[in-house]
Amino acid sequence: MLIEVMEHYSLVREFRRAGYYETVHQQQLFKEIKAAIASGRLVALTGVVGCGKTVTLRRLQAALIKEGKILVSKSLSVDKNRATLTTLISALFYDLSADKTVKIPSQGEKRERELRELIRKGKKPVALFVDEAHDLHSKTLTGLKRLIEVVEDGGGILSVVLAGHPKLKNDLRRPTMEEIGYRAAVFSLDGLIGSQREYIEWLVKVCTPEKTQLQDILLPEAIDLLASRLRTPLQIEQHLSLAFEEAYQMGEKTVSVDIIESVLSKQIDDLEPTLTRHGYNVKSLAEQFNTKPAEIRSLFGGQLDAVRAQELREQMLAAGLPI
Repeated sequence: MLIEVMEHYSLVREFRRAGYYETVHQQQLFKEIKAAIASGRLVALTGVVGCGKTVTLRRLQAALIKEGKILVSKSLSVDKNRATLTTLISALFYDLSADKTVKIPSQGEKRERELRELIRKGKKPVALFVDEAHDLHSKTLTGLKRLIEVVEDGGGILSVVLAGHPKLKNDLRRPTMEEIGYRAAVFSLDGLIGSQREYIEWLVKVCTPEKTQLQDILLPEAIDLLASRLRTPLQIEQHLSLAFEEAYQMGEKTVSVDIIESVLSKQIDDLEPTLTRHGYNVKSLAEQFNTKPAEIRSLFGGQLDAVRAQELREQMLAAGLPI
């Protein structure tokens, strides 16, 4: 947000830097995820883009480190499309080894045996965190499940915490993933559903001076409209910023319903952005439904033959996609 806009509306910080807002549901979810991690299993945390998965992961990691009962390891690999079991095992070696120079065996059998011994010697359960896990290959997911079992056979406890878009949850439920899906603890982070108004009020409050009256800069009707159209912290933060910038350009002291309507995207709930928020791009959809990318693009653009479009929609519905 522009500095002059912030000064005009007495904003002391940008909305995206407001901090962490937690609903009662999220507090309970946090406890349940921690309990699942302590038991030594595959844990999946899923949610749409902008719902707060990465922030929740950081809070989980910080809480576990502070408690000191579970050792935390994190995969820092950026390209999850190419991340393999070897990549993730390397993260465990780097984070758990006490040696400054980490030597990871290249031979699989030796590598897994040394990792199992490393975890056993640590005398504490280990949690490996993997963000953007919806991009992991099914073979990698299967390998992680088996790695948990290998560590358990050696007397240790390893949990793998996967965070990703809802696509990850749907992938784990596929019949071909039964070996993993039935053994995984899956948690859904639903963003702010049911608490949008409370979040907006909290957000403006923490970003303005203590004595600021909310209605002086953001009308109640404008809050109602935002709360009815948006679902995640990211959506709300972005649209609030756009609204204040638009109000400033128009010379308005207060953000009104008309201003909110002018900045809300008319396509925000269309098929393509909806599927993208759930982790499905053109490539992944084409692969999952055995079709060509061009056909998916035609579906998004409303140019696909009606019969074929209906067929694809039915397949997507059957697979659990939000259409």
